[in-house]
Amino acid sequence: MRTFLIDTDTASDDAVALIMALRAPDVKVAAITTVAGNVPVEQATRNALYTVELCGGKVPVYMGAAKPLLRTYQNATWFHGRDGLGDHNYPAARQAPEPAHAVDAIIATIEANPGLVVVTLGPLTNVALALARKPSIAQQVSRCVIMGGNPCCEGNITPAAEYNIYVDPEAARMVLRSGLPVELVGWHLCRGGAILDDKDITRILGFNTPQASFAVECNSHARHALKVQTGEDGICLPDPVAMSLALDTSIATETSDHYVDVEIDSELTRGMTLVDRLNVADDERNKSVWSGALASRKPRVYWTIDNARWKQALDAALRS
Repeated sequence: MRTFLIDTDTASDDAVALIMALRAPDVKVAAITTVAGNVPVEQATRNALYTVELCGGKVPVYMGAAKPLLRTYQNATWFHGRDGLGDHNYPAARQAPEPAHAVDAIIATIEANPGLVVVTLGPLTNVALALARKPSIAQQVSRCVIMGGNPCCEGNITPAAEYNIYVDPEAARMVLRSGLPVELVGWHLCRGGAILDDKDITRILGFNTPQASFAVECNSHARHALKVQTGEDGICLPDPVAMSLALDTSIATETSDHYVDVEIDSELTRGMTLVDRLNVADDERNKSVWSGALASRKPRVYWTIDNARWKQALDAALRS
């Protein structure tokens, strides 16, 4: 059994990613921690608890940071709906969140489960705070799979940045420089052929399981928002794509390791993920600017995936 810790700003795509982890037969989800992002942290916590209950689980859920480290908090309810789950009035879960703070839970869970996999689905505030308090936990994590960034394309909140990194760029920079074994799953991987089209949605609804119905229904608002945002018609699932790679790296078809840094000083390019794809960061002309990133390990960047296999992984989680 592999042990996962999942940090999430639970909205519609996060919920589907949680289902994938909770239904994986060889994964134990030791803890779910929540952070302000798509929705305020209180709502993210309610959504996580509802999803855990839908899957029949008893995973502890810990509420975390209510705002970014330094920035004014910006939600994404315009994309996911006011409650983050498409405004379908899902009932409150019977399970309550744990009394401990998410940052304390992250540290304790990592120390109790050396070698665990950390999967982040939202802004990196909680993880950055945990690392600031206990830097040594970075060495106890086997993988840190981050849904965030736009290493090769436009952003989804500004022309330069993807939402999770943009919301708390200082936290993202801290995590990338921490020594964690980061694997960066950018927004580009959930677009194009990875989007669930009408044929995919019909197939999933045909499973006739509560998880399948919920996965489609809770993303109804997001589907409409995607059409407005990009012109693409379907359900776009960045967090489940990241989870599929956390569960099975062979779904990737192209990866490479590079230094990565995050822009924090410019408002025009705030939150932009800068990937040293040509491996020139340590050249004399760049070394002074890139010194912070050069002091840490190179993250693995996912460039392309097998879209058919990603959808098969999603089907497996929603079918049973």
